[in-house]
Amino acid sequence: MRTDPQRYEILLVPEFAGDGTATGDTRGALRSAVVVATGETGASGYPRYVGDGMEADIDPATRSVEALLVDGAELDYGLSVRVADPENGADG
Repeated sequence: MRTDPQRYEILLVPEFAGDGTATGDTRGALRSAVVVATGETGASGYPRYVGDGMEADIDPATRSVEALLVDGAELDYGLSVRVADPENGADG
């Protein structure tokens, strides 16, 4: 039986490298939030996570953020999001 993670750390970062991978590390994030599972499924069809002013639908298989609200609003242009392990801040 597969168990989805109960929490993630979401990092808002200002840019991506040319190959589409996130640049920098967790210290380069403009904002971060630890989000926890709500037990609900979001409109995207993926599990919903909330915390620290962020609400995200995250695909646990790929750790992709499929939907995100920051303080109730969609993500601003020029910002990207990535997921890190909340325990140690390592990218995932």
